[in-house]
Parts: sequence; structure tokens; C-alpha cells
Amino acid sequence: MEIPAINLKAIVLVHWLLTVWGCMSWLPSSFAWGNFCVLAVGVWAIAQRDSIDAVLMFLMGMVLTILTDIVHFGIFYPLNEYAVENRFRFSAGMAILSLLLKPASCFFVYQMYRERGGDYNVNFGFPSVSRNREAYQSIDQQDESSGPANPFNQAQDSKPAVRTY
Repeated sequence: MEIPAINLKAIVLVHWLLTVWGCMSWLPSSFAWGNFCVLAVGVWAIAQRDSIDAVLMFLMGMVLTILTDIVHFGIFYPLNEYAVENRFRFSAGMAILSLLLKPASCFFVYQMYRERGGDYNVNFGFPSVSRNREAYQSIDQQDESSGPANPFNQAQDSKPAVRTY
């Protein structure tokens, strides 16, 4: 199954519009600052088409704003009669829609990161098993230059080298 190609400009434009509409009535300025700063990094990723760092920073910023948006909604969502105003309902709906679209946007931005040559492997310090065995030499085959009589590849007439420990 082919993944559809979504333009980075479309992602930034949609999230910019939803963030503007989401900030109309009830969200604090920290919501706007966080989202607009990440969108500015998205503009940087659009401007430098070959930059892997710009796309990676935009991706990490989008992931971070998913978490901060959840915190903002949990803290600042009013539970009184203010929530029935049309302006509030529209603003809240657009902010929640932006939050719901962010995981899909992160997926598409990650695909763009991979297309630009990025290969981000998360390593938590655990040893991993690699199946790539092309670099290893089989113990059944020995190199022609080193035989069993001269296992350390030293010249026959030379003095043994001093070993350093």
C-alpha cells in the first residue's frame, strides 16, 4: 500500500489555521506561543528542502505540542456556562481538531524525514542483535596471505615487535 504524498506546506497551513481559530477565545498565550514556534520551524523546513535537521526539529516539536496541548486542554477547559457560547465551541472544536490531526501529521512529517535521508533509530542503551553478517569472515575460510605457520603476519626475517599493554 502506497503512502499518499502530503505536502509539508499543507501540513503547516492547516495547523496554522486551526491554531489561529483555536486561540480565538479561551486558550492561554502559552498555547499560541508553543504552536506558532513549532510552525515557524515548519516554515524553516519548507524553506530548506534538503535539510534533515529542520524536518527532525519540526517532527519533535509536533510531538511535544501534542503533549502540551493535552495539558492545556486539561487545565484550561472551562466547566461552566461559558462553554455553551458559540465562539467558545468553535474555538474549542478547532483546537481539538488540531490535536487530533497532529499524530497523522507527525506520521507524514516522519515520512518526509526519511525521504530526505534521515534515519533516526531510537537507542535506549539495550544491546541489539544484528542479522547483517556480510562483514564477517567465515572461520572455515582462511585468508591466503596468512597461513598457519605465520599467524600474526610478521615478516620472517624481522625481529618480533615489542608488545605494548
